[in-house]
Amino acid sequence: MPRTSEPGRSVSSRLLEVLFAFQPGHTRLTLAGLARRTGLPQPTVRRLALELVEAGALDRTPDGLLTIGTKLWQLGTLAPLTEPLRTVVLPFMEDLYTALNQHVQLAVLEGYEAVVVERLSKPGAVGLLSQVGGRLPLHSSGVGKVLLAHGGTELLDALVDRGLDRFTPSTITDPVRLRRELAECRRTGIAIVREETTPNADSVATRIIDAEGRVVAALSVVVRSGSVELRTVIPSVIASGLGISRRLGWNPRLGVRETSTAR
Repeated sequence: MPRTSEPGRSVSSRLLEVLFAFQPGHTRLTLAGLARRTGLPQPTVRRLALELVEAGALDRTPDGLLTIGTKLWQLGTLAPLTEPLRTVVLPFMEDLYTALNQHVQLAVLEGYEAVVVERLSKPGAVGLLSQVGGRLPLHSSGVGKVLLAHGGTELLDALVDRGLDRFTPSTITDPVRLRRELAECRRTGIAIVREETTPNADSVATRIIDAEGRVVAALSVVVRSGSVELRTVIPSVIASGLGISRRLGWNPRLGVRETSTAR
């Protein structure tokens, strides 16, 4: 256990102690778990954790668990000795783009939305709601549904309580129907969306799984409605997702774990 009572310890050293408590196998922690792993008093951990959440270095899930935040992940992608998610995914995205000549995008979960962290787009392709760095709704976008399906019941319940916005006449806003669709997504690993967020835009999305069996991102192909038979796109998208997941250390024997499980 770290010696937290050392005189002269700076606030920054304690902030780093909190951040370094997150490790493989301990990627989602409660405040009590953080206190145990750092040896810091729980009131101190709470204050530091809330400061890190406010800064975007940590994220807090609807059920109160703490995870590494997207901003810290973005900073980590600059490290020369790591192989960040984007670096692993990009060759697969390029292959999908070359084969299908459509939008191909990568998104991660942040709060109640999906954040687009990379996209390859054909000039003149169907216009989309969000650009790289922008956000997509979880309940009506392909990548969003994949992330929502694997985000745990607390996330889905909280999203339903907030209200499911209707973006087009095709948007699913019935919670019962949405839950059925998400259950199918968990079973198959894919989500198919037809004009639910943007008119004239359909998508096929799949999950990206890390070495712990958790869904850490979603990959999708977005096409103009009617331009491509979506069932012909599914095998390529699934194969890309599985290839990326294996590069991240996932083994099918691990299965897929619900991301809200406390560690």
